[in-house]
Amino acid sequence: MTKLTTIILAAGKGTRMKSDLHKVLHPIAGRPMLDHLMASAEQLNPAQTVVVVGAGRDQIERALGGRAETCLQEPQLGTGHAVQQAQSALPDLEGDVLVLFADVPLVRPATLRKMLDRLHADDAPAVVVLGFEPDDTLQYGRVIADDAGRIVKMVEHKDASEEERACRLCNSGLMAARAADLFDLLARVGNDNAQGEYYLVDAANVAIADGRLSAVVRTEDPGEITGINSRADLAEAERYWQQVRRAEAMADGASLTAPETVFFSWDTRLGRDVAVEPNVVFGPGVTVADHATIRAFSHLEGASVGERAVVGPYARLRPGTVLEEGAKVGNFVEIKNATLGKGAKASHLTYIGDATIGAEANIGAGTITCNYDGYFKHRTVIGARAFIGSNSALIAPVKIGADAIVAAGSAVSRDVADGELRMVRAEQLIKPGWADRFHDTMKKKKAGDNSTKNGPDESGN
Repeated sequence: MTKLTTIILAAGKGTRMKSDLHKVLHPIAGRPMLDHLMASAEQLNPAQTVVVVGAGRDQIERALGGRAETCLQEPQLGTGHAVQQAQSALPDLEGDVLVLFADVPLVRPATLRKMLDRLHADDAPAVVVLGFEPDDTLQYGRVIADDAGRIVKMVEHKDASEEERACRLCNSGLMAARAADLFDLLARVGNDNAQGEYYLVDAANVAIADGRLSAVVRTEDPGEITGINSRADLAEAERYWQQVRRAEAMADGASLTAPETVFFSWDTRLGRDVAVEPNVVFGPGVTVADHATIRAFSHLEGASVGERAVVGPYARLRPGTVLEEGAKVGNFVEIKNATLGKGAKASHLTYIGDATIGAEANIGAGTITCNYDGYFKHRTVIGARAFIGSNSALIAPVKIGADAIVAAGSAVSRDVADGELRMVRAEQLIKPGWADRFHDTMKKKKAGDNSTKNGPDESGN
């Protein structure tokens, strides 16, 4: 395998995003677009990665956390100039180089591999670029090439003639080259163009002028090279990513009743024969095992859903939730940092936080675990087959034993032993006839008020 280096350009200011957050750190499916791109590139096992930064450098370096080298482009004189800045961070560079754009985050590993394979084809092109044919060519640069993919000329939109703009093959900006060629070609790139910048694509033109071959490979799916410069572009990238992910989920054996209403996170994992009803949102860190059902209008994040478990409708699973096999979480139930054992149920209107619920336990409607005292979180432990009556408050830290029963309406602050019944209610006060007298009094009072409001009768009284 030839040694591979990836250079990721992320020096743009991203002013059209109108955000304090650097453009390339805005998320798609809950993951920064820079991380999407790096994950794709990492599947090719690069020996090193350099990210070229500019405005917002501190934000990017914090987000990288040492996963890649960075170098600064200042001033910013174009994409070719940006790649040249990486040269100082790449001593003794050898092998292949992939130049990628952090705001083109959804390119697939197979596409990058296709570029490298073309670089090492028998005709040994000096430069390989990735081209595509969009529905609307907009302001994209053009790739003028023959039917075999041999490039005649690369030209930016602003510098193109009307004849060249009629070409539908556009330049994505992504490039592959050998390290031995790349920086030599860039050193001879000029800035005599409409922008007065040093264009990366002109490396291909320099190679062509030398009598060497430059080649283009095409992607059949323009969506994977969607560039993101605005909030609208970000929304379009999210739409494209979700569309692809939904198709993958169904191809892998999950059923989505209304696919267009289900939203996945970048790391969502679904098993076989999982059923997902409409309007479900998966946040980061969710795993759903085989034959589970996620009913409509549920939101899951940081949760593990066991085989044949049922969630929702209208349920919320927060980080740390574990539902074991056959567990059930019903409508308007919220669970956080808690485990429901095999076959345990919390069917209605319940909050379970910082708790361990035993197998086959039943949590009645309106039950809450009072886990926070204003300063610290405390845990509730409920044993197997325990029955918690409706509208109960379990004041943590507290333990409810196996097969125990907590009577409806109880506020439990002390441990309940195995098999014990615990009823914690105020004594009922009975006053016979009190309600009848109360109603009579209030009706008379109301009638008196109404007669005053109606004014004097016909006699003038």
